[in-house]
Amino acid sequence: MADLQGVEQALAALLEGVEPLSAERLPCDQAAGRILAQAVSARLDVPPFDNSAMDGYALHHDDAGGWLEVSQRIAAGAAGEPLSRGTCARIFTGGVIPPGADCVVMQERCRVEGLGVNTPREIPAGDNIRRRGRDVTAGDELLPAGVPLEAAALGHLAGQGITAVSVRRRPRVALLSTGDEIVDPGQPLGPGQIYNSNRPMLKRLLERFGADVVRVASIPDDAEGTRQALAAAAREAEVVITTGGVSVGEEDHVKPAVESLGQLDLWRLAIRPGKPLALGRLRADSHEARFVGLPGNPVSSFVGAWLFLRPLMGALLGAPSLAALPRLVARADFTTTTGPRQHYMRVALAFTPEGIVAAAFSDQNSGVLSSCISADALAVIPPESRIEEGDTVDCLWLNGG
Repeated sequence: MADLQGVEQALAALLEGVEPLSAERLPCDQAAGRILAQAVSARLDVPPFDNSAMDGYALHHDDAGGWLEVSQRIAAGAAGEPLSRGTCARIFTGGVIPPGADCVVMQERCRVEGLGVNTPREIPAGDNIRRRGRDVTAGDELLPAGVPLEAAALGHLAGQGITAVSVRRRPRVALLSTGDEIVDPGQPLGPGQIYNSNRPMLKRLLERFGADVVRVASIPDDAEGTRQALAAAAREAEVVITTGGVSVGEEDHVKPAVESLGQLDLWRLAIRPGKPLALGRLRADSHEARFVGLPGNPVSSFVGAWLFLRPLMGALLGAPSLAALPRLVARADFTTTTGPRQHYMRVALAFTPEGIVAAAFSDQNSGVLSSCISADALAVIPPESRIEEGDTVDCLWLNGG
């Protein structure tokens, strides 16, 4: 096992020299899910003026506790007149606080008779007022580079009147399947053949990680066909991913093809599942692409995608949030023993009053894809370890990433 590499070494080799891709400018209504390429500064204070947090009456706090004349009415979107002492203004949520008022009394606490309002005593200054700039101050950083443009971030931009932003270009990815035994769904199965479950699974994960899958193809089980397919993919994509064909069998042609086109930086990892995983670079004409060779077993590909493809996409996108999965500490609801390889077990998490509990799927074989469907996390079990029920385990949270 001395020649097997760990995850940290593999990630270092994979990410060495990776720089964020170029940027493109997009309208905000087309930028959902993209990664911000440049920090954005605030143009406006938010809120842009002191305003009422609820429907009620605006007054000076020293005038609270007696009957006050209602001297004006201020709806949202309108500005009132300066408020005379001894009077109050009927105000609605979002209405501008008039000069002379320093608090708002909610309408449920007031008694109204004719044009007069009786308010409770001891109302503090500033009560129920949203101060100008409470959320954002003009000139401050609104959003940093590298942030994903999800719902709240898009709302933040809209609140500034911003209509377009600079985002990272999506990494172009080629996804290639190897093996004559692999058949696309919809085609008849021949003897010894199985349907391709890796392709739709990995395509969805890559899209979730921010990639643009520009090529999807199958590689024939021959050396020259494999080489030609990898070269064509390297001309079109920044990242070329294969499934299967990276072991040492007579029909495993990917490894020698990669070595002939570029370089193999790392091969075979001390992890379970996913030992036969290859990392390197492909060169075709003037193009260079990162290469990731995932195992053919679907669970191995699933785990490898989260451990390696996600941080690679994050580096190309300049997105720190994709660099590493969130880690949680949970209490094991299982017993297991590991050998010389680090084990990534598929577990479901239960968030209880006593803490987080990790329940392992009963069959952790690398061909049992059903173990990934309900998995919330990967429990990381170090080499040569024994975990008893109730022990604490580190978990990589898939649903948090």
